[in-house]
Amino acid sequence: MNDTNSPPHKIIGVAVIWNDQGQILIDRRLPESMMGGLWEFPGGKVEVGESVCECIQREIKEELGIEIEVGEHLISINHTYTQLRVTLVVHHCRHLAGIPQPLQCDEVRWVSLDELQNFEFPEANTQIISTLKNLE
Repeated sequence: MNDTNSPPHKIIGVAVIWNDQGQILIDRRLPESMMGGLWEFPGGKVEVGESVCECIQREIKEELGIEIEVGEHLISINHTYTQLRVTLVVHHCRHLAGIPQPLQCDEVRWVSLDELQNFEFPEANTQIISTLKNLE
């Protein structure tokens, strides 16, 4: 039974993409999108009949035009924003080929783990960052 008052729930596959220099790829949300202008780890909504890993590979190809290898699961986060409930399923990924392009975002950038604190992320992403820092 669905509670009509609860916001819609989306499962989001999220990629923490590492390059050979140990940097992580982040992108800035389009100004007109929800939470526009904030930085995020790329990813997107899992479609019906799709695994989280398939979702992450597809979304990264669509959003950034690059090939990645989806690696081990890092963390899953449940978060409720005012208008949306999300479950972020976060995986370590490895950059394989292609130059990241902002196809569906405002800007892309390779940053070190320490540099992440200089960027403003949506609330749900702060747990990803603290989990990454704890791995050091």
